[in-house]
Amino acid sequence: MAATATLQDLLGIDVPLVLGPFGGLSSVELTAAVSERGGLGSYGLYGYSAERIHDTITQLRSATGRPFAVNIWLPTGDEVIPADVDLAPSLTALAPLFEAAGVPLPEAPARFLPPLREQVEAILDAAPAVLSVVFGVPAPALVDAARGRGIRIVGTATTVAESVALEAAGVDAIVASGAEAGGHRVSFLRAPERSLVGTFALVPQVADAVAVPVIAAGGIADRRGAAAAFALGASGVQVGTAFLRTSESAATQAHRDAISTSGDTDTVLTRAMSGRLARGIPNRAMREIETAGRILPFPAQNWLTGVFRAVAGQNGDGDLVALWAGQAAGLARIDDAGAVFDELAAGIPAESRGGNRA
Repeated sequence: MAATATLQDLLGIDVPLVLGPFGGLSSVELTAAVSERGGLGSYGLYGYSAERIHDTITQLRSATGRPFAVNIWLPTGDEVIPADVDLAPSLTALAPLFEAAGVPLPEAPARFLPPLREQVEAILDAAPAVLSVVFGVPAPALVDAARGRGIRIVGTATTVAESVALEAAGVDAIVASGAEAGGHRVSFLRAPERSLVGTFALVPQVADAVAVPVIAAGGIADRRGAAAAFALGASGVQVGTAFLRTSESAATQAHRDAISTSGDTDTVLTRAMSGRLARGIPNRAMREIETAGRILPFPAQNWLTGVFRAVAGQNGDGDLVALWAGQAAGLARIDDAGAVFDELAAGIPAESRGGNRA
């Protein structure tokens, strides 16, 4: 189906280029850099409390007067709480990783994640231009509340069926995320292992199935990928790894170096770091967790590994962090966000650029 409105008109942007929202790796600097260039900067709020959400959006507004998106993970219903899991066996199995990071074995927390309601209320109160969601369909109450505050909602699909469900829920645009993409596979209708559709196959089928604008994601790192996405029927592109490689992102230097030396076959899908399937570059932590064979359900595993990953990141230890990256990492050769933006924008058709600045 043809989109009923352009992505630029819907989101108030000049260039239909969206920064991928990095849970834990977003930075105000990178988000603002993309928005200031005329695209849509995005900031991942995974695990953020209401107070931290307010502070972050305030910082973003101070850094840019242009539209930006914030991103949250919707609950899928299979999340565990501390009372559901026995951490002891996993703590024993992963003790060498905690020791390597110089971190004592942690006690169970009161909660693994803040409630979705707390996050949503903070976002609605702050009223950013765009709210993007992953891992599900936003509830009607959320869609109505966002619309009442002038907030656009962008959903994320890994299959055609997911895109149809999102459109039926009233989202304004849909990210079609191909299996090449780095980070978490955000499937919600079927297991992610059964939803691994490549970008080249996914985008045109989603574009045929829905009337809202489709944003292609996964495997796009330069002007060639951007041009291909529009040829496939996309109304915009979302790019993660190429921007994660830049100095403006919150990735560690070790992470950036890993991306810069990664090739087409150097990423894998794993549940080791979070308990959910995600694409990244193998390192000591990933290998030892998989060898130990003790991977807790989400979000327990994500919290557990997050304890040593946070310290390892501060210390610049690339062997003990999650090195999320997509299959096009080998094309991520630029370390300046503005230059990455310009390279990608060069592949976007001229008629899809410009004309929406206030």
